[in-house]
Amino acid sequence: MKTHADIVIINARALTMNAKSPRAATIAIKGDRFLRVGDYDPSELIGPKTKVIDARKKTVLPGFIDSHVHLFGGSGELGCLNLSDVSTQQALTEAAQKESLARPEDPLLYAVSAGYHILGPDTLIDRHALDRVMPDRPFAMMAADHHTVWANTKALELGGILHGGPTDPGAEIVMEVDGTASGLLLETSAFSHVIKHTALGGRDFIGYVTGDDPFPPATPEERERDKQALREGLAYCAQYGITSLHNMDGNLYQMELLYELEQEGDLLCRVQVPCHLRNTHPLSKLDEALEMQRLYHSDMLYSGRVKMFMDGVIESYTALMVEPYPDRPETYGDAVFAAEAFTEAAIRADAMGLQISVHCCGDGAVRRTLDGYEAAIKANGQRDSRHRIEHIETITDADIPRFSELGVVASMQPLHAPFGGMFPVMPEGVIFNERQVRNAFAWKTLREADATLIFSTDWPVVPLDPMLTVATAVFPIPLGKRWQDQSQSLFETLASYTSGGAYAEFAEDKKGRLQEGLFADIVIMNEDLESADRETMLSSGAELTICGGKITHDCAEQSRQ
Repeated sequence: MKTHADIVIINARALTMNAKSPRAATIAIKGDRFLRVGDYDPSELIGPKTKVIDARKKTVLPGFIDSHVHLFGGSGELGCLNLSDVSTQQALTEAAQKESLARPEDPLLYAVSAGYHILGPDTLIDRHALDRVMPDRPFAMMAADHHTVWANTKALELGGILHGGPTDPGAEIVMEVDGTASGLLLETSAFSHVIKHTALGGRDFIGYVTGDDPFPPATPEERERDKQALREGLAYCAQYGITSLHNMDGNLYQMELLYELEQEGDLLCRVQVPCHLRNTHPLSKLDEALEMQRLYHSDMLYSGRVKMFMDGVIESYTALMVEPYPDRPETYGDAVFAAEAFTEAAIRADAMGLQISVHCCGDGAVRRTLDGYEAAIKANGQRDSRHRIEHIETITDADIPRFSELGVVASMQPLHAPFGGMFPVMPEGVIFNERQVRNAFAWKTLREADATLIFSTDWPVVPLDPMLTVATAVFPIPLGKRWQDQSQSLFETLASYTSGGAYAEFAEDKKGRLQEGLFADIVIMNEDLESADRETMLSSGAELTICGGKITHDCAEQSRQ
């Protein structure tokens, strides 16, 4: 009896990411696996129930693996006021007033993706400025990088922090000389007092803010609201050709919701969720990481990783540097973990067989984390740990080769760099010195030093669309002589978004390539990316997404509806 495929894709310009057979024109899928990939006549595989899809000579790829996202938070923000295109006080006031009319019942009017100079390059953002924008109800806006919130007076009162409040090390409720809060809230434990009053009650970001479960526990109605937000977020991911996500915040509550979605058939992407270990947690919190790994280990939902923060971000001077900030010589930034505390946590997590990923923007944070990973190797012995460092916005010369030497994965987000045009160039001599600029957003430098390099977005910090990231990596905007050329080839970039992401989660034998026997995770693009210029690449997108043999996004089907 002949074996017929469930799906056959013909006329493809497929980049398989399989070194032994890098291209293919025809792809057959049976169940959740690739049945056959190559250049062949598929007629014997096509039966009466086989769905035949003509790729029309467009690029076909393994499904995108976004290796750094905040799924719950991004899902929750899909319906929020987005300020990414707002750059004056008048425009902000008009946008906020319009949103206020649309959301009269929300306890907190909440906006996202605010720029650090949204009111103008020389205008201070504080509660008084936001009182002029929104005088009659609580209003707060989150910076695009999700490390700063600005709140008006009523929002500070709602959060109970107008006169200050508790924060963890590395966070700050900035105070005025009169003893009241200025409205500038730096890092999660400072702004958590306010954002817990958002439409989802802060549950969407609690895995990021505390790593603990909601308290008091979510009601049945709140759980269903949260699940619906995740459904919408997962569908949003699928429409961009994404089939796997490495979440960068987590708790058991979020995994419970995703598990319920999996049971209901609504988990459209594979999701890895970590245990978030904060500097305020005892190391016994790592037992929860093992419990998450034990409870959730399907092909669609899994754990086994610990997420930590080492610093903040450069824009707010909370990124940890090796040298003082040039325009603020009194500070090196803020270390979330003391060196000894991080090393102890790294040794413990590594000994438990857990993978570690650490947020590090500054070169001092990168060095401290590499030191901890090296200490773990010395304490526990060498193993295939694939520990990760996230962001790496600048790095010292001495630390570049250590990624390859220690087997550490460099997890980077091209759209965070000014090469993408979304964030401004750091002023000369103000934030970066010459060495820090030379090694800023050093994709090519690290790749040439044999580091394993993976790409992602950090959604909702930047847009989720992978092609914006791909275009930035392949065609970075020239920034002048101070900045190194960090451009990537198209193949390097796509590998860092597919097979590289699979390797980073120990799944290279399951996915990340178009290859017989692997999971049928695949995206058909609407362009031939190999012949695309920057503008074409920026406007390209996914026509069809398949995850595990299941169509999760179909442009043609949507156009018929």
